[in-house]
Amino acid sequence: MSEQRDDDLTVVHLMRHGEVDNPTGVLYGRLPGYHLSDLGRRMADRVAEHLAPRDVTYVVASPLERAQETATPIAKAHGLDLGTDERLIEAGNVFQGKTFGIGDGALRRPANWKHVVNPFRPSWGEPYVDQVVRMMGALNAAKDRARGHEAVVVSHQLPIWIVRSYVERRRLWHDPRRRQCTLASLTTFTYKGDRIVSVGYSEPARDLVPAHLLAGARPVKGKGKAFGA
Repeated sequence: MSEQRDDDLTVVHLMRHGEVDNPTGVLYGRLPGYHLSDLGRRMADRVAEHLAPRDVTYVVASPLERAQETATPIAKAHGLDLGTDERLIEAGNVFQGKTFGIGDGALRRPANWKHVVNPFRPSWGEPYVDQVVRMMGALNAAKDRARGHEAVVVSHQLPIWIVRSYVERRRLWHDPRRRQCTLASLTTFTYKGDRIVSVGYSEPARDLVPAHLLAGARPVKGKGKAFGA
């Protein structure tokens, strides 16, 4: 068995899934039955093509259908079995299964207002610190499985952004409109041994992403309902 060196470089690509078929615009969160749309499948195929030349030796995804379907063409392109890690699941949210917005949906009911009083924890769902713990565990596990090579890890927007914010030493509470985590994007962590030495970001399927869903885009009435992403 070859000895592991402290200076081994390992790359872990943390990917957000592609577009989901969600015609009613609910915050689907951890609910089962939400699959990629036709466009989302095209996004997954595009990223698989982008990563095909890379030295990927391990592919793992959240147990939710949209993540599994995004990861499948990547695993297939490298002749790998697709793994599942429960730690990569979407963040818990009390508004799951409901429409959500200012002046409409769940926030019209005063009984729900108690859930939005503390954005620092946040009060509406899984604490940010808990997301950091489980996501760092999943990233480190993928790094160990692919040591000296590359891994692809498919998860969801909020957990991806939270773990990136932690690694880059930013505060965890934030404006959701400011997240740099577009559909089918790659947030790439490079490890030297067991230490993260750099973080990168890329959007291999950017031309397929609707303009109103790109990072920093202004909301468009009647659009942008990629909830529970």
